[in-house]
Amino acid sequence: MRNSMLVRSVAAISSLAMLAALAACGDNTSSNNASSNTNSSDTTTEQVSGTFNGEGATSQESAVQAWISGYTQNNSGATVNYNGTGSGAGVKKFLTGAIQWAGSDAPLKDEEVEKSKAVCANDTTAFEVPVYISAIAIVYNINGVDKSKHIELDAATIAKIFDGKIKYWDDAAITGQGDNKSLNLPHKEITVVHRSDESGTTQDFTSYLQDAGGKDAWPYDPAKAWPNKVGMGANGTSVVATTVQQGDGTIGYIDASKAADFGTVAVKVGDAYVPYSAEATSKVVDASPFDDSAKAPRVVVKLDHQTTEAGAYPVALVSYMVVCPEYKKADDAKFVKSWLTYVTSEDGQQTAAENAGSAPMSDTLRSKVTTSIEAIKTK
Repeated sequence: MRNSMLVRSVAAISSLAMLAALAACGDNTSSNNASSNTNSSDTTTEQVSGTFNGEGATSQESAVQAWISGYTQNNSGATVNYNGTGSGAGVKKFLTGAIQWAGSDAPLKDEEVEKSKAVCANDTTAFEVPVYISAIAIVYNINGVDKSKHIELDAATIAKIFDGKIKYWDDAAITGQGDNKSLNLPHKEITVVHRSDESGTTQDFTSYLQDAGGKDAWPYDPAKAWPNKVGMGANGTSVVATTVQQGDGTIGYIDASKAADFGTVAVKVGDAYVPYSAEATSKVVDASPFDDSAKAPRVVVKLDHQTTEAGAYPVALVSYMVVCPEYKKADDAKFVKSWLTYVTSEDGQQTAAENAGSAPMSDTLRSKVTTSIEAIKTK
């Protein structure tokens, strides 16, 4: 269009040439704005085609399904599948080379990074980038208790409940906190529901219990596997949610995207009790440092579970996608780079917020993530 305008300008009289030049200036301004808008949405114009598979964290599953819908609208030749089997299973599958990426609520272990050399090309190692930020909701179901009311608890009490040290809902350690007396909690046995599979959500939750509750209340090291024999196990986020919902006197922990129909715990932060929300979760993530031991292109957030920042909800998870910087197949690299670019874009993150209630990614975090994604080699 610009070239044809210049041709006409040469043939035109001088006054028309001046008008054409002015029009061209206006056209350049529009082009720059369009370029800026395209960059801000972080979408690629080159189409991707083929079948690509991911597996792992159930916490991000609702967001991933929404991302797949958005991504394939612009890449109609691509078929993208995600199997929510849990963080541990997803990383194990990725390390076999059977899938293009894994979803994980926990950063890679050093031995997993080393093992990834067998999967990634040219002796490179896998890295993870945050894609999904969410609260871990502590949910309960007690017949006769209004689920619209929060049970207010500090971290040590939560830890003791999940370790079986506090056994009844009317225990003074519970009723003596916040406004819990007004709930008229019954003398009913507490049934803990936890994940039975290896889960990054479990690792994040147990990290909170130890960091904020203290080792006296929670003596176990954070891990993907549930560490004690208290309560009952359930495989995956959805099954934990169903088990809590179908019980009476139950308590469990699930990604906030599944928590809308439950009574929830407001956790003590400083002198206040804070219920989960996307905004409260963003506060703790934004206040948390990066893990300097995870070298670029890895991007790992060290959540500050002991924060006293007003309005922050510290029982949070940062869920990652695990990928290679170089792939043995060019089509895989092209897809992963395009896929992650969309997922972490403003459009992608807004899609996750609308469909899964995730917390927004800060500009600082997105900038760091984008740098890592750009390092993926597609040729």
